[in-house]
Amino acid sequence: MPQAKGGASTEENLCLACVACNGFKSDRVEGDDPESGEMTALYNPRQQRWTEHFVWSEDGTEIAGLTACGRATVVALRFNRPLVVATRSVWVSIHRHPPTD
Repeated sequence: MPQAKGGASTEENLCLACVACNGFKSDRVEGDDPESGEMTALYNPRQQRWTEHFVWSEDGTEIAGLTACGRATVVALRFNRPLVVATRSVWVSIHRHPPTD
């Protein structure tokens, strides 16, 4: 729960994220699923498994949502913006990406 919505500033309520993703998320806890058009909860890394909601593209540069939650999170946090995809491409070329766990 974001602090702006009454969440605590405790380790149990915080998640490490890059500045951009944190900014895109802001105080949002839900987003639009682009497939159904319905509002759905965003991914919560403290309560959900990444592999149940997301998958890497075949070339390892983009993240695709497998569930409504995953799709909404990909869009809301702009996981596949051009600079990030280009950066992942470099990491793939030096065999540092995608993560294996």
